[in-house]
Amino acid sequence: MSAEDLEKYETEMELKLYREYRDVVGLFKFVIETERRFYLTNDYELQVHSVQGEVFFEVSMADAWVWDMYRPARFVRKVRVLTFKDVNVEELAKTDLELPSDDAGFGR
Repeated sequence: MSAEDLEKYETEMELKLYREYRDVVGLFKFVIETERRFYLTNDYELQVHSVQGEVFFEVSMADAWVWDMYRPARFVRKVRVLTFKDVNVEELAKTDLELPSDDAGFGR
């Protein structure tokens, strides 16, 4: 496999992943972002731990979707993430996820 073939494959996988994300994002209430992954979930628990002056985060999620093009199945029943890096939690606004209707003046 050439470098060009590999790049084409990765581009196709990213596009497929984006399309899947677009199809499922409306099913979830929260976006959880860690240094390694991006998750969609409706239920999570975030705990901050401090051990001998070191702070780390523990995030537990149920019924999550994972942004990872190398996973064969992106829906995960339970996820537990431990990280020393930042964790970003954002609540999705349903109005931000709605596509504009034809009445919005597009295409005129």
